[in-house]
Amino acid sequence: MDLLISSVLFCIHVLTIYCNTGTFGDVVVDRYDIPRVCPREVQTEDFIRYHFNGTFFADGKKFDSSHDRGNPFISQVGLGRLIAGMDRGLQGMCVNEQRRITIPPHLAYGSIGTGGVIPPDAVLVYDILLLDIWNTEDKVEIRSFGIPAGCNRTTVKSDFVRFHYNGTLLSGAAFDSSYTRNSTYDAYLGQGDLLIKGMEEGLLGMCVGERRIIIIPPFLAYGETGHGTLVPSQATLVFEVLLVDVFNPKDDLIFVVKEVPEGCTRRTVTGDYVRYHYNGTFQDGSAFDSSYKRNSTYNTYIGMRYVIQGMDKALHGLCIGEKRRITIPPHMAYGEEGVADLIPGSAVLVFDIHVIDFHNPKDPVDIKVTHKPKECTVTTEADDLIQYRYNCSLMDGTLLYSSEEFDSPSITTLGADKVIPGLEEGLRGMCVGEKREVVVPPHWGHGENGAGDVPRSAVLFFELELVNLQKGVPEGFMFVWLGDSPDPLFPAMDLNGDKQVPLQEFSDFIMLQVGEAKGRLRPGFDADTIIQDMFNNQDHNKDGKIVEDELKIQGDEESQQVKRDEL
Repeated sequence: MDLLISSVLFCIHVLTIYCNTGTFGDVVVDRYDIPRVCPREVQTEDFIRYHFNGTFFADGKKFDSSHDRGNPFISQVGLGRLIAGMDRGLQGMCVNEQRRITIPPHLAYGSIGTGGVIPPDAVLVYDILLLDIWNTEDKVEIRSFGIPAGCNRTTVKSDFVRFHYNGTLLSGAAFDSSYTRNSTYDAYLGQGDLLIKGMEEGLLGMCVGERRIIIIPPFLAYGETGHGTLVPSQATLVFEVLLVDVFNPKDDLIFVVKEVPEGCTRRTVTGDYVRYHYNGTFQDGSAFDSSYKRNSTYNTYIGMRYVIQGMDKALHGLCIGEKRRITIPPHMAYGEEGVADLIPGSAVLVFDIHVIDFHNPKDPVDIKVTHKPKECTVTTEADDLIQYRYNCSLMDGTLLYSSEEFDSPSITTLGADKVIPGLEEGLRGMCVGEKREVVVPPHWGHGENGAGDVPRSAVLFFELELVNLQKGVPEGFMFVWLGDSPDPLFPAMDLNGDKQVPLQEFSDFIMLQVGEAKGRLRPGFDADTIIQDMFNNQDHNKDGKIVEDELKIQGDEESQQVKRDEL
């Protein structure tokens, strides 16, 4: 009873077994290892590549093995090129599937056997591992994924492409990878010299950053010859491809304006010196350089070939504060050679630039009056002592210095080389209460070396307000007459008429002239100290008083509106 049940179950499990005589009537297939994913099954007229071990059913003795020979077996299914049982047993098989095919004699080598290897009436057992399937009607199969948003260009014939890939056989066995070499594969499309035909086709229509699975049948790959030791004859190839870069030899510079400040009245031209920040990336977004990381702008003259051709061209026509994205093809960048360990050969470069400032070596100081009092009769000039408020910024608005940081406005004497020449220029001719905006190019400022927080070759922007003005006296003088001096001078100085002038009387006389606006002391110095020095210069015998014989007047021989005499 148990034997009967077992026989029934066996016949149900293997439907192709002939069960009435105890002999095999048809092929028996045991699919003992089936892959979870099977996109394609073997059909009639398919070509297949597979490994096998062949044994006799009777005693398990091996009679043939592709594994022992080290080469898979290749054949076409369903057209009589295999024994009939094998043709049947391979139908519906998946790549990487393992199955055991048991073939009765009449579907194998029959009652004659073959070659002294297969005896008559032998039942044969084949353990099969399917490695590959293809058909002469197959085309390149493309599966795209990870297509980047905003793809506005796809590959065409004559483009030069750089791509990474992992290459496997259809079974999943790896044979090559650009990643292990840490270098992209680079080639022109449509020239047929560096790429197999199927890869040429599979790379068309791709976007930079796109990933594809490209499945190439053998006759569009390496065909019967295979390639090296890892790609066997008649192998279907599977490439996982990432397109890194694409350009065409006819490409020109591409730029996209991202931001332009309002009120742009001047744009860069040849000969200008520009300071700009940038982030440099390849087309796939991977970074290769950044001025921001160095916390320093890149500075260069425009149109003088100090930078790569594409950047030199791209820097024309920019405003201060403008932001652009610039795409530079390799023939306008670093070409086929690239830059060692930084820029690969034939790389397209993408720069996001931000113009901080620019100037021309011939630029003057630019002065704009933003407020002027209605009454403006006295203006600043050399030797004047002035008080002023200021903010000093870079052209991108970065505040460097401000008088607001101090308790009182800044003080300087014009013409005394106490401030940079550009600021000196901006402070001349101002009225008290006047406000100005002054743009100072670096050759009027801190030059190529910068100073303190002022970067090298920086254009400076000043907001100025004149708070106070004391008219000055010429360099080397401590007191000047604003008109004609008394003539004779000594009687006017001898206020009490005693023929001698001590220090106090001398001081009273000078202060009287200042009070009546007939004379002027040098501003910014202590009046008592100045008067003491003037007195000492006239008291030749150092007896503490001046007499008429000691008095001498220093005359300014130049003809000027203001007579510059000092006692």
